[in-house]
Amino acid sequence: MQRAKKIAYQIMSGFEKNYRWYSRITRGAQERFEKRLWTESQQANRDRINHYDQSVSDVVTELYNALNPAQEPTQFWHALKHEFSQLLATHPQFELAETFYNSVICRIFQHGKIDDSMMYVNSTRCYLPGPDRLHVINAFDTTGTVRHMFEEIFTVYRFNTPLADLPRDLGNLDHGLRQLLTPEQLTSVHTVEMLKPVFYRGKAAYLIGRICMPDETIPFVIALRINRFHEIFVDALLTDRKDLSIIFGFARSYFMADTQHPAELVAFLQELLPNKKQFELYMSLGFYKHGKTEFYRNYIAHVAASTDNFELAPGIKGLVMAVFHLPSYGVVFKVIKDEFAESKKITREYVKDRYRLVKTSDRVGRMADTHEYMNFSFPLDRFDPALLEYLQETCASSIEIKGNELILNHLYIERRMIPLNLYLRDETDETKIRHAIDELGLCIKQIALTNIFPGDMLHKNFGITKHGRVIFYDYDEICYMNERNFRAIPQSDDPFAVDTLSVGPNDVFPEQFEHFIVGKKHLKDCLKELHGDLMTPEYWKQLQAVCQEGKTLNFTPYNPSKSFFYEPGKKKNAYL
Repeated sequence: MQRAKKIAYQIMSGFEKNYRWYSRITRGAQERFEKRLWTESQQANRDRINHYDQSVSDVVTELYNALNPAQEPTQFWHALKHEFSQLLATHPQFELAETFYNSVICRIFQHGKIDDSMMYVNSTRCYLPGPDRLHVINAFDTTGTVRHMFEEIFTVYRFNTPLADLPRDLGNLDHGLRQLLTPEQLTSVHTVEMLKPVFYRGKAAYLIGRICMPDETIPFVIALRINRFHEIFVDALLTDRKDLSIIFGFARSYFMADTQHPAELVAFLQELLPNKKQFELYMSLGFYKHGKTEFYRNYIAHVAASTDNFELAPGIKGLVMAVFHLPSYGVVFKVIKDEFAESKKITREYVKDRYRLVKTSDRVGRMADTHEYMNFSFPLDRFDPALLEYLQETCASSIEIKGNELILNHLYIERRMIPLNLYLRDETDETKIRHAIDELGLCIKQIALTNIFPGDMLHKNFGITKHGRVIFYDYDEICYMNERNFRAIPQSDDPFAVDTLSVGPNDVFPEQFEHFIVGKKHLKDCLKELHGDLMTPEYWKQLQAVCQEGKTLNFTPYNPSKSFFYEPGKKKNAYL
């Protein structure tokens, strides 16, 4: 069908225009890093996220000028997918193009045609890594000395601003690698493979690769920073998968890493991080729309291979969201309730806007990434009766039942963590409890330093990861720091004058925080000992001043002790 072929070409042209735009923003990360343009870097992240929807809108407008979708027969849409599939056969970003096509179809049919005959619920092919490997890696000879290998790496990866002290950095790397590997391991290394793109995020850049030995491979990451003199220096050498996993964590902003072969790049990363799912890696690279596609495919496969039921998520029920999970699967599903408790003076649209705000903010490893879906389908017979009843009572406007399908017309999906209140209730190791409380304080401070006031800071709104990191995940009351007035509690000599004291709607009294962030006295005392400044208005005003100045701080994703410049005994603070 000639018309279907023409429309398929229009959609592909729209995708390629979007990808060129995406790549242009991503390539600009090097200049922004070299020139320390941190505010521009944050804006580039927002632009890259927001431009996708605009590109889809542009293509949909073109399509409406060419046809009336409501009048087209089903055969036309089948033919359109067939013609588009022909264009995918040798396309270097075929998987991203499939997702772009899905976005166009979903926009036209308001997410009402999630069907593999109409769109790419399943991919056109299973990607086998290898054919494009040379396009994404540099291989370095290791027959010479360790120092020579590092010299070769910095010959290949060049910047337009000088290194502060290359001999020092080479010495640190040489010594660091010899400390991490035994002499036997060093002599068995036959290749070092490094991804060609430099990974930029925040105020750091990363050269990511692996050390190849006959019986094993280990990650090999060189972390770069830039000083105030616009000189680059090597901050750390990382070979622990745990460090790499944290760098690619779900609570961090997306990387800027320029590639024309994303499938091959992701395949290489998955070899380094076998416990990371493919959708997580695509999301970490900023391909969050395709990450959602890969998640949905993974979800369908898991549901088909499992037998457990969807249940209410553990923890205290939320006032704004109904939250449930599949115990065998590592995510939670969050649905906005039809009505909120009287204490919540917000609207449904306001809640959505808060989640969009977090999506485009620097999450600094402290706010969980969330993914918004429309018309998400679940097998009805896999729903626990108590959960189904709860959803029908609280979220009826979001539910549609068709045969054995329960369809939620709007929901968020988020990585599952142990709610901090349950962790602190069940944990008996005092060292771990103290660590969790310390992490809670750091989490609040670091979020605030990104210009976001968390709002509802009850510990039930935080989770703790398997690495012991505390993450915030309840966003319905967040706002910018300058939208709150931090005050001391008003005082009066008249004990009966409490009701007459002036309190504005945006007033916040930090002295009260100790009464509701954590409940039990020993936990309060621990929080006050470790982060007592959180309970003072002066501290929050200082944070407001930092945000007002527009400062961008460095939040090191790996353990600061891994830095070549780490000072033992230096007090840990919110700026790490």
